[in-house]
Amino acid sequence: VQLVESGGGLVQPGGSLRLSCAASGFRFSSYAMSWWRQAPGKERELVAVVSSAGSSTNYADSVKGRFTISRDNTKNTVYLQMNSLKPEDTAVYYCYAPGPKWGQGTQVTVSS
Repeated sequence: VQLVESGGGLVQPGGSLRLSCAASGFRFSSYAMSWWRQAPGKERELVAVVSSAGSSTNYADSVKGRFTISRDNTKNTVYLQMNSLKPEDTAVYYCYAPGPKWGQGTQVTVSS
């Protein structure tokens, strides 16, 4: 199982980023996928979950209305569209697959 995140970076408050997580080594379309994040000095927290078919999603209260999780089962990829970013969204973002398996993480920094 391999998960490779990309798309992080430095963005100003109010800006947007789109994270991608390319998966391999397992039957991607059979499993729910999720994004987590960990800020310095804080515990890792769940950000969003998408069902195996992509028809159902759930979000942490802190990101509802701003973030959108989606997936493309033809590309074995899960996405996190992040809009209206705030400084408190600064964290390392991780992709998670049941197993458990974590990606290496991608840094998101929201700062002016």
